[in-house]
Amino acid sequence: MAPKHRVIIDTDPGVDDVLAILYALASKAEDLEVVLISLTFGNVDVRSCLRNVVAIFHILEKELQWRKEHGKPLGFEGITNYRPIVAIGAEEPLQDRIESADYFHGIDGLAGTHSSHPHFSPEESWKRLFEQPPPDPSLTELAKEEADLEEPTRSFVPSLVPAHQEILRILKENEPDTITLISIGPLTNFALAAAEDPETFLRCKEVVTMGGTVDGIGNVTPVSEFNVYADPYAAARVYALSSPIPASTMPVPMEGERSFHLATYPAQLSRPLKLTLMSLDITEYHMLSRGLFTRHASSLVEHGSPLAQWMTAFMTPMLEKMERLHIGHEGEGAALALHDPLCIWYVLTQDDARWKPSARSPEDIRVETAGQWTRGMTVGDKRARKRRNSDGEVPHDRGNWLGNRSGNRVYRMLESPGRDVAGQTIMETILG
Repeated sequence: MAPKHRVIIDTDPGVDDVLAILYALASKAEDLEVVLISLTFGNVDVRSCLRNVVAIFHILEKELQWRKEHGKPLGFEGITNYRPIVAIGAEEPLQDRIESADYFHGIDGLAGTHSSHPHFSPEESWKRLFEQPPPDPSLTELAKEEADLEEPTRSFVPSLVPAHQEILRILKENEPDTITLISIGPLTNFALAAAEDPETFLRCKEVVTMGGTVDGIGNVTPVSEFNVYADPYAAARVYALSSPIPASTMPVPMEGERSFHLATYPAQLSRPLKLTLMSLDITEYHMLSRGLFTRHASSLVEHGSPLAQWMTAFMTPMLEKMERLHIGHEGEGAALALHDPLCIWYVLTQDDARWKPSARSPEDIRVETAGQWTRGMTVGDKRARKRRNSDGEVPHDRGNWLGNRSGNRVYRMLESPGRDVAGQTIMETILG
């Protein structure tokens, strides 16, 4: 039986990215298949992101063996029933300087665990899989060579194709509206795919993206959220596809800056993109507390669960950092926002009527790409005015925000099945 949802996860792991990927892979096979994990720069450089994804599969191989030896349900049907592709994508933003969040996630993206707990890291031999064609298992010597790598090649398929081209291939080879694109990092890979072949990109069922803030405050500047700030030009290009007239919100390339000069979209496209935004307006209020994490992980750590031990290795310093940085994050109340896992939770439960977008949805939300102090700001129109036909009122509506056809059409989620439910559900799914 085909899974209810088939997804591509574009990611820059990142602690909360890792939680999101674990949650997706731990979901039941009948509910979710992760077809592709595509890597982008973001929290850390793209090669460090790749190492973190390989580490996930490395740990899960050990966890499945541990569960089998202890007579526990295996779970993780995302790798026991399927074998996701892993592809390397963008190394830098489409224009302007590269930004990272290693100051928060650690230089390796996982709070330094590759140095502090090296036994949890895969052997360096895995890098060969992304530098040469994978060994042909029909050839005895090469098959033996693959086995000698001592890394989890059974759990994923390494790709030598750039991530954005892998995304287009999968969309082209599957029926329209069967693949959901989930972005939990900068939108660079999606922007590259859409620029190369917009009609194939629009075959996706939906783009669910973690990014931005409209009513709240930013987490990297007073007005900007990190994923959009890291490549605002890419975000603006993807958001523009939700418009009946993409040209009405397309960003203007910056002169004199390093930039990719991507093709403009055709004047007429077959349909607009369905774009669902998980902004800080909702994600900041869904937390994984130290108390909740400890209740699920501590006993498993004592009994030798590789997964629980690994998660504790990066969650402990991250929660300590939250305690240092934020008021009200003391003791068991110290908590990490579930920014990225919320995208997976939404895809799995979107039929639940308790998911509600903003009253203005679909909103005309645009991305600031050229402001001195507002790079990456996601700007929503909060004026209490009706949309209208183009009636020449340009002086009263600079940018034509109120036009019936101009502007973007974004569904910004503001309510979920429950703030307290998210962390509990995700921990139960991952750790059992």
